Amino acid sequence: MKRKGLVICALAMGAAAMAGAAFGQGANQGLNIAIATGGTGGVYYPLGGGMANVLSKYVPGVQATARVTGGSVDNLKLIGSQQSEVALVMVDAALDALKGEDKFKGSPVEVRTLMVLYPNRMHVVSIEGTGVEKMADLKGKRVSTGSPGSATEVMAFRVIEAAGLDKDKDMRRERLGVAESVNALKDRKIDAFFWVGGLPTAAVTDLGATPNVKIKLIDHADTVDKMNAKYNNLYSTGVIPAKTYPGQDKDNAIAVVQNILQGRLRHRQDLHREARRARDRARRGKEHRAREPVAEELADPVASGCAQIFRRAGREDVTSAPGGAPAPSSAERDAAYFAFAALVP
Repeated sequence: MKRKGLVICALAMGAAAMAGAAFGQGANQGLNIAIATGGTGGVYYPLGGGMANVLSKYVPGVQATARVTGGSVDNLKLIGSQQSEVALVMVDAALDALKGEDKFKGSPVEVRTLMVLYPNRMHVVSIEGTGVEKMADLKGKRVSTGSPGSATEVMAFRVIEAAGLDKDKDMRRERLGVAESVNALKDRKIDAFFWVGGLPTAAVTDLGATPNVKIKLIDHADTVDKMNAKYNNLYSTGVIPAKTYPGQDKDNAIAVVQNILQGRLRHRQDLHREARRARDRARRGKEHRAREPVAEELADPVASGCAQIFRRAGREDVTSAPGGAPAPSSAERDAAYFAFAALVP
């Protein structure tokens, strides 16, 4: 856990020194900012929408909008091609982008992390009547592994591999977003799906609340050690607590990965001052709410510097493990506020 936390915080610290320029030009020339998020059924989209609302409201000359995308992989490609200024992404996809690996092979993206956000929980979802009770039961089944261009797909492949299954040979695979996966599962067109997101995810809540449907969340925390051995200790174990979703009657042991806020260095320094003012206005207007801490086991000088960013952002406790992903209704305000704090170290 410590090593993962230090990797994430080192990325955040490296960019924070430059982040004052990340949103520049706005005060004097006007600026449209596209925030790359995800599909409408997940958490990224409402969270990015809340961030866009605060930026537009409090930073003079800036008009920000949330952009619907396929998810983290698409978002990083949009950053790399300069089609978006800010993006919400998972840290495993960001590391692949930085190294030019996997879906970014031959096309590395210059990663500039502004902030660690909240932990993403991997969901392996099925329903009663499909015969899926454990990961091994996915063999021979119809399984959605996430939409093309999403970090869900990246992480799903890694979980499947660590579970001893072959994504191409052992299952009939679909590539659907979370909302489409839920509909396909309701219609019995698939037997299970993967989704990585915050708690609760609206589309999964909808599945659990469907009459005559009993949701089943499949344990897979035992895959984390194998994934970490191969993929730079990016993952941790976690739990989706019982009753997070309608009909969920027990805890679900899962794999967890962090979300981070990405930006690109393009603009001038003149909005550095405006970001500070926007942060203060947001405080006075109660546009933020302190919630679960987002940094884990901070121990060395680099990590301590990262911790200072969070302290300046107003969080009292930055050293304990996250207790759960914030719901979009409050996280959208949190994300925007802490983005300002990262911009003004």
